[in-house]
This record gives sequence, structure tokens and C-alpha cells, in this order.
Amino acid sequence: MIAVLQRVSEARVLIEGQIVGEIGAGLLLLLCAERGDSETESDKLLSKVLKLRIFSDAAGKMNHSLQDMDGRGTAGGLLVVSQFTLAADVSGGNRPGFTLAAAPAQGRRLYDHFVAQARRAHPVVRTGQFGADMQVHLVNDGPVTIPLRMAPPAGVAPE
Repeated sequence: MIAVLQRVSEARVLIEGQIVGEIGAGLLLLLCAERGDSETESDKLLSKVLKLRIFSDAAGKMNHSLQDMDGRGTAGGLLVVSQFTLAADVSGGNRPGFTLAAAPAQGRRLYDHFVAQARRAHPVVRTGQFGADMQVHLVNDGPVTIPLRMAPPAGVAPE
């Protein structure tokens, strides 16, 4: 699975002008399932996202995670947005190919799994809508933007 994390002071997702997901300070997570991904990669990615220490302590050093943004137990928001274009392959020309992305049904299943597990593990989880045409608004804090990838084990055949 591929993710792009952006530390935000606020973020929201709109569909047809209506807000469907919104958070204050926390992380905007753009999420893409790749061919061959399973719940294992999803769970590993979620664990990394929740524990990644990218929020500043009193000294300005990145020492706090989403689950403890201020060192006093304050949990930040997590806004999860599906984005299959993260699997774009531009090695063969100028038009991106998306054959590395999971098929839509598999992508939805893994997205839904990720969101369900996130909601079990974290108190503030909001989402966009899988497959929808969305407008994502954010105020990047820092800016801090981190790409993550949890690849399936070698030898796992794509779906």
C-alpha cells in the first residue's frame, strides 16, 4: 500500500460542494492499494501512521505521534482519502498508467479495512468517499509531507 501523509492544521474533503470529512490538527492521509496488497500491508501501514513521530515537542523536535500530539495525550485527527493515482507509472511515456493499482473492488475492500481498523485504534477518523470526485482542502503544517509504502512480501503474485 502507498500513502502520502501530510501534517495539517486543518483539512476537509468536499463532494459536490458538501463537506464529507473534516479534521482540525492532525494528518491527511492519501491512500492507495496496489496489486498484491492484503490486510497485512494495510495493518502495517496503519500502525506506522499512528506511531510516526512527526509532531513537535516543546523544543520543536519531532517527538510526538498522532495519538499524542502534544505530549499530554491529545489525539489528532486522521482524514483518510482514497487516491489510486499514487500508483501511477510514468516510466513508459507521458501518460500515467495505473496497472499497478489494485482493481477497484480490491482497492475498496482494503480501503474499507484500513478505515475500520483506524476507527478501532484511533478516536478521530474521518474519510472521503472511495471512488468519488473529491476536492481536498488542507493547510499543510510545516510543511511536513511523508510518503510511505508497505509492499507485499517478495513472491506474492498480483491479484
